[in-house]
Amino acid sequence: MSHSDGVVARPKVLVPEKLSPDGLALLQKTLDVDEKKGLTPEQLIEIIPGYEALLVRSETKVTAQLLQAAKNLKVVARAGVGVDNVDVPAATKLGIVVVNSPQGNIQAAAEHTIALLMSMARNIPDGCASTKAGKWERSRLVGVEVKGKTLGVIGLGKVGLIVARMARGLGMNVTASDPYASSQVAAAANVTLVKTLNELLPVVDFLTIHTPMLASTKGMLSTTELNLMKPGARLLNVARGGIIDESALLNALESGHLAGAAIDVFTAEPPSKDPEGTAARLIAHPKCVVTPHLGASTIEAQENVSIDVCEQVLDILSGALPRSAVNAPIILPAEYKTLQPYVRLVEKIGSIYTQHFSPSSTTAFRNTFDLIYEGDIASMSSTKPLFAALIKGLLSPISDAEGLNINIVNAEMVAKERGIFVNEQKSRDPSSTLSAYSSLVTLVARPPSRPASVTRIAAEDISQKSDRVQHIISGYCSDNRPFISRLDRFSTSFSPTDDSTILICHNYDAPGKIGTVGSILGRESVNIKFMSVAPQSFGDNKFLPNSGTPTESGTATPVGGGGGAVRRQSAAGGHSEALMILGVDGDVNPDVVKELVAAGGVLSVSVVNL
Repeated sequence: MSHSDGVVARPKVLVPEKLSPDGLALLQKTLDVDEKKGLTPEQLIEIIPGYEALLVRSETKVTAQLLQAAKNLKVVARAGVGVDNVDVPAATKLGIVVVNSPQGNIQAAAEHTIALLMSMARNIPDGCASTKAGKWERSRLVGVEVKGKTLGVIGLGKVGLIVARMARGLGMNVTASDPYASSQVAAAANVTLVKTLNELLPVVDFLTIHTPMLASTKGMLSTTELNLMKPGARLLNVARGGIIDESALLNALESGHLAGAAIDVFTAEPPSKDPEGTAARLIAHPKCVVTPHLGASTIEAQENVSIDVCEQVLDILSGALPRSAVNAPIILPAEYKTLQPYVRLVEKIGSIYTQHFSPSSTTAFRNTFDLIYEGDIASMSSTKPLFAALIKGLLSPISDAEGLNINIVNAEMVAKERGIFVNEQKSRDPSSTLSAYSSLVTLVARPPSRPASVTRIAAEDISQKSDRVQHIISGYCSDNRPFISRLDRFSTSFSPTDDSTILICHNYDAPGKIGTVGSILGRESVNIKFMSVAPQSFGDNKFLPNSGTPTESGTATPVGGGGGAVRRQSAAGGHSEALMILGVDGDVNPDVVKELVAAGGVLSVSVVNL
């Protein structure tokens, strides 16, 4: 974003809920942060178009309608674990990254669970209220010990596992049900793992829930399930409201089947104050200990999640990969660092392809590509960020893609809608092409499909058979900078930096060409920042169906390089061909391009804006 006076505006972040000031201080160094609490849904929709990031906790409902109105929004950050107040599918379709803080409040939630368990077992809230009222009811407030009792844990994830370990420290036996839990992890924590709720519920004295709120977990504990529990058992929920059927829980408490419940979360928050409503009756019930969603409410947890999501917002707005996105693949920290420069490289490769090859009157835009990784980068467990970068690079220069936010979140969806097919290939074997760098990325744009009976395209002039030629661009990274090392038949080495304009001149490699091009550009006040001459070092990229490799004079060679210094001689004085690649300042209009070609010896000129 920029103002009319040319000053670049700082990205804007909206914070409609209370967040720890430590995290906000990180944002305020480089972003404009607006804290606007108490907004109605209508007010939020009205102002959201002006923001690139939205930071929420659990109260703000990030609906599809709100996301549709958020024309500039790039990230929704949830300061906490659950994202059930965010319409994640709608955000995904719009290419908006949704991040959370899955680690920041784990300890706080686990400790609150144990605090509620002990409060319920020893009647602490009732005893506190009674004593403050001037009473001394020791005989009425006799509790139970937890040592030797069985705690059932539904969901043995990060929080559930910490709760289980704490309970073991209190002398409890722990049994858990989780279809995704590791039996080795459970055994290491001295937790007995069972397969189903039907096995778990009848054996527990206390039951705690630590699952996300999903379609499969909504109302998971209702009348049937509660009836399976022992008479006198106790139930806790510090996960998400709605997992327990509140009406069924109220009935189980009133009938005396359950001896107690401890609830931190409710289906609707804050709960309705209607005294006849289920939530109000549950809150008022003498056997129910309740807290107002305090599971993550510790000073440490609030600071942790605030700092975590604010750091992620900064990363995403600066173009970095999301670390804890709920609608994108999780990238391991070590791989995250390795992939980042290659994300920039692959995006530039895609953009160069579209602008250099597609404008040709003899070349149609290809929709089938091979994306080949060689060397160290081939060992990455996830290359989704590179796939996304390619789709963004291919489509960003096209006018009908303007305003389309393409990233790791929605790249596959966009590719499918546009009919773009990408075949990712990995080669970990060392090759001669990697002698100067650890990894190489190659994009091969396949020609349109040919009949299966065609075994090879005859060696004919490229200008006449360009639709049968594979276009190849290769690149590598050095000191985290992207470099292009190959453009079709030509070997080169230049860095496609951000916000730069590059002229790619296809010319005869004859004396005087550099001077001619420089003279024309100088007269038009186009400053040359760098120049690189790319000789023809590869043969014609003829297509061998089903092989996926280019051929040079009928001999298949590695896509990434090799092939020797093969030069195609032209009819113009026996000169070979070359590319003259120039980084320039200033606008290069179509008339300048025409003059460059008309000057003689320049076959074509591409203007590539990066």
